[in-house]
Order: sequence, then structure tokens, then C-alpha cells
Amino acid sequence: MALLAYLKSLFILQLLMGFVFVVSGLIINFIQLCTCILWPINKRLYRIINCRLAYSLWSQLVMLLEWWSGTECTLYTDQATVDKFGKEHVITILNHNYEIDFLCGWTMCERYGILGSSKVLAKHELLKVPLIGWTWYFLEIVFCKRKWEEDRKTVFSSLNRLKDYPEYMWFLLYCEGTRFTEAKHQISMQVAESKGLPKLKYHLLPRTKGFTTTLQCLKGTVTAVYDVTLNFKDNQTPTLLGIVSGKKYKADLSVRRFPVEDIPDDEKECAIWLHKLYQEKDALQESYKKEGKFPGPTITPKRRPWTLLNFLFWATVLLSPLINFAYGVAVSGSPLLIIGFIIFLIIASIAIRRLIGVTEVKKTGSSYGNPEAKKEN
Repeated sequence: MALLAYLKSLFILQLLMGFVFVVSGLIINFIQLCTCILWPINKRLYRIINCRLAYSLWSQLVMLLEWWSGTECTLYTDQATVDKFGKEHVITILNHNYEIDFLCGWTMCERYGILGSSKVLAKHELLKVPLIGWTWYFLEIVFCKRKWEEDRKTVFSSLNRLKDYPEYMWFLLYCEGTRFTEAKHQISMQVAESKGLPKLKYHLLPRTKGFTTTLQCLKGTVTAVYDVTLNFKDNQTPTLLGIVSGKKYKADLSVRRFPVEDIPDDEKECAIWLHKLYQEKDALQESYKKEGKFPGPTITPKRRPWTLLNFLFWATVLLSPLINFAYGVAVSGSPLLIIGFIIFLIIASIAIRRLIGVTEVKKTGSSYGNPEAKKEN
């Protein structure tokens, strides 16, 4: 085990995995671009193909969580709720406290067969991120600038296009709008006090506009809202770098299902419902801090082999020519080739590190609390 942990910590192995992810992602993005000719001819086929292509990319990240780091994910919910997973269109609400919260959500999507068709309301800046933003663009992800007057038309049209989506989807919402930090929490609670809303201890005040708009547009398509509250055993603070280094975490997810018909239609009443939901999420987190677990029965869905097999396929296709090329450079004795290859490795490592940096708490910011930012709620 010590030897395996050591191997996982080797930078060269991490770099090779990053190389596989980046190059396979660029290949997938190119194929996605080619599928655009299908959109006016057969939109359903275009969507099915792009779901499979997105799965091939995202599952590599899920593989890191499930197989490389061996992170465990336990659900706190009932069997009746689990029986509906992957069999209905839903809106999923997840707390935004950790660097890898999205990976835990993707893991659940993968284990119930809907990773490729999962959706998210994402900030517009991510559209410019290579691989991630480009793949999401072809997957019809809804992007917003978090300025409602600018977003209104785009968000409505993007959501309305998803009404006839051919595969079951989980539409992920981070209703807090940005990742939790102590500084943002202080500002958020000042806003709560000014609006006469109950203060939250473990969450930011939810931004209701995104949720009410999504629910309004997708009503008739989505049948339920899943409230997911995530925490980690032993006060762990997981990071994507930790996952890449093979560090194991233990994630607990409390999942509650709310039928759409039980949620108010009126926008103001719906906003009140969301605020109440976050008060309940706060109580769940308080219970977790005291008891070390969420209330209710536990279910641990088994990981599937497809993420590992998908990565091994791409690694076989891409690493063989890379290793052959590196060997040729080494035996050539050409200083120019060797220096050029070293520069390539340095650039590749920097690029991969920047991609990882997109998830880091200290590097992911927003205009939250900026007095010049326009209020959305």
C-alpha cells in the first residue's frame, strides 16, 4: 500500500494522466464540432452523440475520484428515492463548500447512468476555459453572467431548448451562486439581516432567481427537485490536487426528493420555499457536525468499471506514441530536440496546473458582496 501511495504521488504519473485528459479532450471537442452539422438535420442524434462524448471526458475525472484516490461516497436517503435515480428529469440543489463538490455530484450521476447528460447553470467565464467550457457549450449547458438584465433572454431560451431533451438529465444548481468562504458568509449574513431572513451558519444566502427561473422553464419536463447536502468525514477538506495525488476522502451526501407539484408556482412563494430549504440544509449540517453523520438510512452505490475502462482506452491510444516519441528524443542525442521536449513538458505541466486551479477555493471568486455588483434578488 505504501508503494502504491508513493507511485500515485509521482509528478510524472500525474503529468501523464493530465496529458491523456487534455489531448483526449481536444480530440473530443473536435468531434463535437464536427457533429454540429447534425443539429439542423437530426437534433436528437446530435444530443445523444454529444452525451456520449461528454461522458468520455468527464468520466476521466470521475475515475480519479473513484479508482485513483478511492474516495468513498455514501448516500443518506431511502430506497424509494434511489429507485428513481436516472429515471426522471430533475433539478439538483447542492451546497457549494468544497473544491470537489462537483466531482461528488458527477460520481452519483455516473453510478446511475446520467453523467453525459448532466447539466448545470454555470458562470459565463467558464465558457472560455478550454475543454471544460468547450465541452459544455456543445452539451447545451446554460451559461449566465449573474446579471439578470443581461441573462434573462439567454437563460430563458437555453432552458426552453432543454424541454425536449432525449435523455434523463440532472440539472445542477448551486443556489448560493458562489463557493462558500468565511468572508462571503459574513457579507451574506449582513444581507440576510437587512432582508429580515433567518441567518445561516453553514451556507450563503441562496440566490432565488436562478432556481425559480429554472423551475418555471422546465416545469412539465422535470418531475422533482433533489436536495443534496454534502459533507466529509473527520472534518476533511478535500482538494482536486489531493485527488490527483491519490488521497482518499470519505464523502457523505444527504439526498431528499421533493416532487415538483409540492413546490409553489408563484415566484415569491417559490423563493420562500427555497429559503426554508436552506434553513433545513443548515440544520442537516449542524446535525452532521455533532453526530458525524446525516440522519436516515445509508446506501452506498457500487462504482462501475466504465470510467476506468474509458481512461485505459484513451491512455493506450495516446501514451504509446508519446512514450515512443520521448524514447526517440532521448536516444537521438540532439540537444535541440531534448530541450524542446523539456519545454513541452514544462508548458504541459503549467497548463494542467491552471486547469486544476479553476476548482481551487482561493482562486475561484465572484462579485459576491461587491457593492458595485448589481443585486439579483
